[in-house]
Amino acid sequence: MAYSALLVDTTNGVATITLNRPEKLNAYNAAMGAELSQAFAALDGDDQVRVIVVTGAGRAFCAGADLSTAGGDTFNYDKRRERGELREAPAIRPWNMKKPIVAAINGPAVGVGITLPMQWDIRVAAESARIGFVFVRRGVIPEALSLWTLPRQIGLARANELLMTGKIISAQEALEFGIVSHVWPDGEFRAKVREMADDIALNTAPVSVAITKRLTWGLLGEDEIEKAQSVDSRAFQWTGKQPDSHEGVSAFLEKRKPAWKMKPSRDFPDFLPQIK
Repeated sequence: MAYSALLVDTTNGVATITLNRPEKLNAYNAAMGAELSQAFAALDGDDQVRVIVVTGAGRAFCAGADLSTAGGDTFNYDKRRERGELREAPAIRPWNMKKPIVAAINGPAVGVGITLPMQWDIRVAAESARIGFVFVRRGVIPEALSLWTLPRQIGLARANELLMTGKIISAQEALEFGIVSHVWPDGEFRAKVREMADDIALNTAPVSVAITKRLTWGLLGEDEIEKAQSVDSRAFQWTGKQPDSHEGVSAFLEKRKPAWKMKPSRDFPDFLPQIK
């Protein structure tokens, strides 16, 4: 599939999506949004893909919404729809995808450039990255579910500080806040991201990762511990009966690489519902 705002490459089970508008600091527009949804759907359905990495071309990750086209009407979607400026895309819910998504934040990430990664699974940053939930400084409110994701992931007090001030923080501050799990020097960043992605692609069972992802997101909304324990136990016992469990233990005891047999597209258990 050809893309105008993205580059997509798949090598050895690692799919890399590069936001590719470097002259605009990869500012997010309608085409990028539609293409990102299309790429996620295609890659999630490909059993050869084990992990998806999203990064940015040039010196930025994503500078937020592209304000240059619609100006003051950037966030007035009714007007922009009337003018035909919005490109509708199929709704992709990253938490229902079976592949883990890594946000490799290689530079500035503000607005939608950080709220979308909060919907993904792992976030890492280069030392030069700068991060900001800047919406209240633009006269709107934080979007892309960030009012739900951020408090759950870093705590209410810290989330409120970032969401209600709209301030820009450094990569190190983002690490301290818990937004990212690693900060690496710029010169080592791409190699470190690849090392992490390769570890997932080469050493983990694909269906086990898919189930773990679904339960991690799904149980965020479960406030009854017994219900959480029930679905957790059922999934664990189900995996214990599957070929990959036998293979994983055998490979460990025999000191060899595992040869996983199961595929997320056909072997995902039907008792785990879509997250709504």
